Amino acid sequence: MAMAAATPHGHTPVGAAAATSAAASIACSSSAASCYEDDDDYGGASSSWSLSSPRRRQPYRRLLRDEAQRLRRARRGQGPGADTPRWVRRTTDQMARYVEDDRAGHVYGRHVVAAVRAVRATASRPAADMRQAMASFVTRLTFREMCVVLREQRGWRPARDFFAWMKLQPTPFCCGCMAGLGKIKLAEETFLEMLQVGCEPDAVACGTLLCAYARWGRHKDMMLFYSAVRRRELVPPVSVYNYMISSLQKQKLHDKVIHMWKQMLEAGALPNQFTYTVAISSFVKEDLLEEAMDVFGEMRRCRFVPEEATYSLLISVSSRHGKGEQALRLFEEMKDQGIAPSNYTCASLLSLYYKNEDYSKALSLFSEMEDNKIIPDEVIYGILIRIYGKLGLYEEAQQTFEEIEKAGLLSDEQTYVAMAQVHLNDGDYDRALEVLESMMMRNMKPSHFSYSALLRCYVAKEDIAAAEDTFRALSQNGLPDVFCCNDLLRLYMRVGHLEKARALVLKMREDDFQLDEGLSMTVMEFYCKNSMIKDAEKLFKDIQRNRKTVKIPTMLLLIEMYARNRSSVILKEHSSSKALDETAASVVLKSLLDMPGGLSSVSLLISKFAREGSTDEAKFIYDHLTELGFKPDDSAIATLIVQYGQVKQLDQAQELFESASAFFPEGANVYNAMVDAFCKCGKTEDAYHLFMEMADQGSNRDAVTVSILVTHLTKHGKFQEVENIIHGCFQDEVQLDTVLYNTFIKSMLESGKLHSAISIYDRMISSCISQSMQTFNLMISVYGKGGKLDKSVEMFAAAQELGLPIDEKMYTNMLSLYGKAGRHREASLMFKRMKEDGIRPGKISFNSMINAYATSGLYSEAKSMFQEMQDCGHTPDSFSYLALIRAYTEAKLYTQAEEAIQMMLNSNTTPSCPHFSHLIFAFLKEGQIGEAQRIYNQMKEASVAPDLACCRTMMRVYMEHGLMDQGISLYETTRGSLKPDSFILSAAFHLYEHAGRESEAQDVLDAISVSGTSFLRNIKIGSKL
Repeated sequence: MAMAAATPHGHTPVGAAAATSAAASIACSSSAASCYEDDDDYGGASSSWSLSSPRRRQPYRRLLRDEAQRLRRARRGQGPGADTPRWVRRTTDQMARYVEDDRAGHVYGRHVVAAVRAVRATASRPAADMRQAMASFVTRLTFREMCVVLREQRGWRPARDFFAWMKLQPTPFCCGCMAGLGKIKLAEETFLEMLQVGCEPDAVACGTLLCAYARWGRHKDMMLFYSAVRRRELVPPVSVYNYMISSLQKQKLHDKVIHMWKQMLEAGALPNQFTYTVAISSFVKEDLLEEAMDVFGEMRRCRFVPEEATYSLLISVSSRHGKGEQALRLFEEMKDQGIAPSNYTCASLLSLYYKNEDYSKALSLFSEMEDNKIIPDEVIYGILIRIYGKLGLYEEAQQTFEEIEKAGLLSDEQTYVAMAQVHLNDGDYDRALEVLESMMMRNMKPSHFSYSALLRCYVAKEDIAAAEDTFRALSQNGLPDVFCCNDLLRLYMRVGHLEKARALVLKMREDDFQLDEGLSMTVMEFYCKNSMIKDAEKLFKDIQRNRKTVKIPTMLLLIEMYARNRSSVILKEHSSSKALDETAASVVLKSLLDMPGGLSSVSLLISKFAREGSTDEAKFIYDHLTELGFKPDDSAIATLIVQYGQVKQLDQAQELFESASAFFPEGANVYNAMVDAFCKCGKTEDAYHLFMEMADQGSNRDAVTVSILVTHLTKHGKFQEVENIIHGCFQDEVQLDTVLYNTFIKSMLESGKLHSAISIYDRMISSCISQSMQTFNLMISVYGKGGKLDKSVEMFAAAQELGLPIDEKMYTNMLSLYGKAGRHREASLMFKRMKEDGIRPGKISFNSMINAYATSGLYSEAKSMFQEMQDCGHTPDSFSYLALIRAYTEAKLYTQAEEAIQMMLNSNTTPSCPHFSHLIFAFLKEGQIGEAQRIYNQMKEASVAPDLACCRTMMRVYMEHGLMDQGISLYETTRGSLKPDSFILSAAFHLYEHAGRESEAQDVLDAISVSGTSFLRNIKIGSKL
């Protein structure tokens, strides 16, 4: 080296050697080295170098910066688990280049070069004063730089004088050196001595002492010293700020980190990437999302690329604050930067998706993790198990749980609880218990979450003893949370252990347990269902006193309790002008009505009571509403009126209708309900008049109400009123539906006005009203009754073309029509087709087929069908036997007909007159009067009264064959049970007169006159003798 050559024989003076060694030792200090990172660079390299040569760019620093940048990029890509060294080690080549550059003298600034020249200039002036020569360099040179100036001297005299001057300078760097070596107390003393001699400390010295305070955790002294530094208007370098906030953050003093961040910005220091990262982390730890995002935005504007840990923290806190879109934007930005997400980031996003029930995106992210070879940890697997549980993929959840266990990752209690929750949601409480028990077998200490899940299992299984044991385990550290108390209380209420429920509620009240909305609701429900009015009122007042919002369901429970217990309390407080419960009920009701949606909720409660049949309770609430000046919804009043009609309390219905009419003068619901009540009470005329009054007022005629009214009028045979209603609906173009059209057609069918029924059907088709199965069935009956079998067949085919599911009723209707028309072949084919369509024939279908065969005289087929009906498990009824008897009599198989009657009697099936009449008429037709008389006697022995047709036929035969005694006996035995008939009365008169019994004949004439029947004079006795 040239500078070394200037010293004779290559030896360095003793003082210079000491300074050089001191400088070398100080250069090893990281804090001192960091002080010179911002020195200015100079260009213009010279071929021959010297200390006075312009300063060139320092290669070793460029190399170190490049290495640091490479490591930062690696850390961003690797996530928070990146293996980043605490310092950068120089390679052998880098160290060689550093030493070479140091020898070249390119590592110092201009002021050092100027100082070297000034000292060298004193060598030519022996009388020169070193103090005057170095006056301009006082406080400008650091200790290291003084050592460099000393080393670069070429003569011993300047070196001696400069060394003497050097000892007189109390440099700030001495203080920094001591602080860096951990001698904080000595550094403080040196710092004070420096101030006393008037040496002003620089930013480097102050920064070094601040770093020392931060390093050794003396944060209070650090903050005090920082305040003193700022009062001297010194601004430490950014590296010092980084050291300080990093130390504060390690001690979780995030509020002080934020304070220091703000102080740094106010001082005008420019943060670097590390500063932004630490500040964002502290803002996040303090849950200051907006401030963290502001710092993050400033960091990006300064073109710093955030690390994965920064993105992860912001994504997590955004998810926690419910800002899912912001979290997703950060995640997408992180991926655009090429930064691979860590497990923590993925867990935060999966939790966000789980919370938002966006399970498809959660599963997609999990697949993306597998593609990027990001190994999930137990937390992520636990979230995945919960997602599978929400999707109902219980087997997949169980499989994932087993995979975790096989991989040896199963160590967290929350994973066990998550799997147990999945089984609980699936209703598999035994497997949930197995999971929790296996956790306890692994010596995992159960926490509150485990006990809560265990309690849910026992509550669901209604295992009271185990539930109580679990609850006691939870109670070791005080009363469990509201959810556990709620579960146990509901269990007691469900199984009827009211005393235990009462004790649990009492324990909560003694411990001043704070009830949440759900538990308050349960306790209130317990009080109300057990008629504990005072306790319920006290709980209600406590809730109001604590200024908590009483929810509408809780208020409704109170009102329901007052309504259900009104009688007992009123009797107890009868001496008062107004019962206590009424007063309390009014207070609660008034509070409820002041809430949004309160009136509609009360109206729904009135409707609920009415539908349950609790009309008194519904009326109780209605009266209180009206007293408070409120009116419930017309639908609630309508429901109550309909219920009054259902229980035949017409007076109460009319009273309510009259009071409600003042509230709803044009309320169609109330009018329709009153029409319905009239119909249910049998007051069809009143219902009709009220309906017509509605029509005259222009009120909306509800299709349901019209259908109910028409049905009742038809049942009472008031077909003219029905026609008036139908005409009014058509004229006023009332909106009619399929059901109402069917009701109109059915009414006309029953009245025999088939043409009107067909006209209504045609109007239905032209109005494009959809036809139902009942419509086609009714029209088949209409055409069948009118003898238009072909039209009925067309209706049946039309129903099939529309794809309507043909039911047994329609098939039976067609079988009956075919049978009446004597078309047994078509009936047989229809019956077969019905069975092919998968419709199991019922008893009515079999009876129709037996009748069809009987009409055609096919007794054998009728008998086979009768047997098939029994084989299908149907017990023959009266109509079945009647059809079989008819088939036998049509075939003149009288013995089998009698056997059928006897079989019917043996099966305890009550016969009627037609069962005997068919055989009686057959015998009479054959002239076998004695056999007919025998069957007639059997009928009377079976306690079956003969009908008018049977009596007239028997009387006619007796008259024709001159059997006067039998005719008179028939008249005398049946006259009290049959209505007056002109033929029987006239025949009885002729029989009495022919027998010479004039008085009885005169009595018959009087009966004829009283009944208003006509007298038949041309009847002859013995016309066939």
